[in-house]
Amino acid sequence: MEYAWYYDLVLLYVVYSFLGWIAETVVSAARGRGFVKRGFAAGPMCYVYGLAAVIMAAGFNDLRDNLLYLFLGCTVVATVVEWVAAKTLERLHHRTWWDYSGHRFNIDGYVCLPYSLLWGVLGSASVLWVNGLLTNLFHMMPVWLFETLAWVLGILALLDQLGSAAILQRRPTRLEGLNRALEQQSRTLYDRIALRIERRIEGAYPKAAEKPAKLEPGVSFSEVVWLFTIGSLVGDIVETIFCRVRMGEWMSRSSLVWGPFSIVWGAALVMASVLLPRKKDGSERTSSELFVLGTLMGGAYEYVCSVLGELVFGVIFWDYSKIPFNLGGRINLLYCFFWGFAAVAWVKLCYPYVMRGIGFVRSHTGRWLTLLVGAFMVVNMAVSGLALIRADARGDGTPPANALDVFLDEHFPDERMDQIYPSAKKPV
Repeated sequence: MEYAWYYDLVLLYVVYSFLGWIAETVVSAARGRGFVKRGFAAGPMCYVYGLAAVIMAAGFNDLRDNLLYLFLGCTVVATVVEWVAAKTLERLHHRTWWDYSGHRFNIDGYVCLPYSLLWGVLGSASVLWVNGLLTNLFHMMPVWLFETLAWVLGILALLDQLGSAAILQRRPTRLEGLNRALEQQSRTLYDRIALRIERRIEGAYPKAAEKPAKLEPGVSFSEVVWLFTIGSLVGDIVETIFCRVRMGEWMSRSSLVWGPFSIVWGAALVMASVLLPRKKDGSERTSSELFVLGTLMGGAYEYVCSVLGELVFGVIFWDYSKIPFNLGGRINLLYCFFWGFAAVAWVKLCYPYVMRGIGFVRSHTGRWLTLLVGAFMVVNMAVSGLALIRADARGDGTPPANALDVFLDEHFPDERMDQIYPSAKKPV
């Protein structure tokens, strides 16, 4: 029987989300608050746990022989996931869902060192032992049942999250008063689900019902599109010039088949713009704080991107094995420090002016140019992904199976792919 890795990850996502819900519920009960259903979704799931577990499973399997790096990687990833989740929920629903401000060594009250270390231990245990046990159990099922279960549970989890988020987004004031007016409303299915979710949230996250969060200025979707595009373009140019200076030759550093764009840089710039400029209270971060956060987050981000590129497309896009203090050839200490300096330079020097430029462009072009640029980048990424997947299959001797494969073989043959991705190579 053959099993696809993405079905494993879907089931791991669901299982760990459920286990996280159980753990949080038990801990809440043990603290004397009684039985409280944790999580903001309708089902018995805490999806933050599932997301962190999947990233660790996909990204850190090759660190199993190095317990220190495995622990540090799991600690950093879990911390970043929890931080991003807290910020996202706060931005969407204007509520503080959890607050670690009373704990030492916290960052904006979203994360704190004791819990981050705990997540590092639990994440390491999952990579070393639990993931293997779970996947072995999955593979005891017939292939048809295994795949069907992954599809059904994955779709249910997606609908659960989207539906719950939509309900809370449309009815933000319900969290502040589960009062008689709510009880007197008509009992439509929508109201029943909303009431259930809101009651769960009030019991599980009291701070979400007590007070609105003091939010720092956010980044709109159109600004995300422009930041991603600008970061992708500038990142590609910087890498191209760096390779010319360092190796004495011009070579493509693009992630996409059309144009000089590096999506690793684009996504990094978006995350830096959303997460780093200001603290929760709106005050600016110091340069030292930006450097430390940029170094840790940038290193973890680059490592996960390397693993996912190899996992999804079957190639290694960069290899730092010859650079001192590297980790599996995926990251190295020097470039991690570069991420830290880049974070400081971006937030302190470039970010305000770039945002003003984006505002100027948007005010003079309206929405049409943003939509055009966004659509181009989406199509470009989709075609590039398909071309890379087909190139990997072609390298394994797989003949074209349909019209799409024929199209990709004609327009993106090996010669062109080698020009676009000269550093890409098959893992040994």
